[in-house]
Amino acid sequence: MTDMTGTGPQDWGPFGRPLFNDPKARALARVGVVDVGSNSVRLVVFDGAARSPAYFYNEKIMCALGEGLGKTGRLSPAGRVRALSALRRFQHLAEGMGIAPLTAVATAAVRDAEDGPEFCDEVLRETGLKIHVIDGREEARLSAQGVLLGWPGSYGLVCDIGGSSMELAEIDGGRVGRRETSALGPLKLATLKGGRKARRDYIRATLTGLARQLGPQENRLFLVGGSWRAIARIDMERRGYPLHVLHEYRMSRRSVQETVKYIETQDAEDLRNRADVSASRMGLVPLAAEVLKEVVKTFKPHDIAISSYGIREGMLYEQMPQELRDRDPLIEACRFAEAKDARLPGFGRQLYHFVLPLFSGASDERKRLIRAACLLHDVSWRAHPDYRAEVCFDNATRANLGGLKHAERVFVGLALMHRYTNKRDGTRFEEMYELIPEKEVHQAEVLGKAMRFGAMLWLQGAPMGEMRWFPKKKELELWLSHEAEPLFGEVAEARFLSLAGTLGAESRVKLRRPATARQAAPDKG
Repeated sequence: MTDMTGTGPQDWGPFGRPLFNDPKARALARVGVVDVGSNSVRLVVFDGAARSPAYFYNEKIMCALGEGLGKTGRLSPAGRVRALSALRRFQHLAEGMGIAPLTAVATAAVRDAEDGPEFCDEVLRETGLKIHVIDGREEARLSAQGVLLGWPGSYGLVCDIGGSSMELAEIDGGRVGRRETSALGPLKLATLKGGRKARRDYIRATLTGLARQLGPQENRLFLVGGSWRAIARIDMERRGYPLHVLHEYRMSRRSVQETVKYIETQDAEDLRNRADVSASRMGLVPLAAEVLKEVVKTFKPHDIAISSYGIREGMLYEQMPQELRDRDPLIEACRFAEAKDARLPGFGRQLYHFVLPLFSGASDERKRLIRAACLLHDVSWRAHPDYRAEVCFDNATRANLGGLKHAERVFVGLALMHRYTNKRDGTRFEEMYELIPEKEVHQAEVLGKAMRFGAMLWLQGAPMGEMRWFPKKKELELWLSHEAEPLFGEVAEARFLSLAGTLGAESRVKLRRPATARQAAPDKG
């Protein structure tokens, strides 16, 4: 079959050979990082394909190290106790997982507090964990690199809000440009005297200075940080949005304004329960909302995207060779999933070439989704047959796959659903179908049924044959290879006819004889 190590002579097409088994990538197969923030302390252990890693372990402790810092100049005493306890636990976990030493960074609260160095010394003494305290510009750079992990080649302005600071970094063509930091974190704003008017004046004056330093930034605004994600959850709740995945969730400037007003008029306890926001995070949301309203008003982005990737992912990205950084995170993740979970790893590439003639006029973006679906077409085979179609849709729409817009998740999910069933009505996912146009729903069905048929011609290394689609004449031809002819039984034929019916096409089946025995042969069907 195909060589999943990428050392063989096969033509891998526009995506290049897989890199997840390359020694440079294997070194990043499981990496643990710790982020000591002003509000929370978190351990993340990445696993799998380094270019689009899964979260093997993810634990957050809300310590509020920066609470009261603006008044006292020191870390919160209670926060220090909680943070030290969390870091002690994280270090023991890392040793148990065999991933020590951890890479740990601390941001605004620790760098600004007069007892920050003392705290780092205590952590080193008690746990053996060395904390690297980074300045605001470095924090901005790492957060921007985290965004690039999910959106290679993206451009715009990254805005990362923590408890005690807010960082801005421009990205363009996959590189980080100018960076600035500010004291616009909600824990800092909470200590500002003069109430709401004083805060508004301070926020506006600070953002005016930042805009002067960064220049015009009217492209996409990427929002990084827990408070922004909480606001996005509330925006989803307000809109009745059906896909509760924060990464790549999009908001407009108008929706931000409407959600800020919505936060101001709702009962905070009731709202946090409806939007599934923690009590500690909800306490910061009104202040963060005041900042976001002014950020949007100042920079006027053409659209706004939520990024679940930030400083922790940026720390992983920092360790990647450029060859790996340049890869498509979606395709790398799908290849890894196929190699790990499919019954016949490598068949997805063969299936991709088999179904591609049905989409001859497709854009590169659409071909990318077709490639992803083909790689994932068999990874859920262990699910119960009665639920396999729904499991496929759920996996595509909710899994940790980088580089996928919400509409693209639904397209791939529908295609994988139709890989296992002809029908899509009556599922719990019907609301999500509305996130893509009806024409794309139909294209996803065509792709799914093509994969459903192609999977019947399951050959190890031998040619399947090819499909030829004539859209103007509404004719679908199947040219079977000699090796595939015995596989074209009544179930395979029924699936081929179902595909033709979805295309509204007349169908014909032809057989390709081997060169040594080639002679006139009647058409089938």
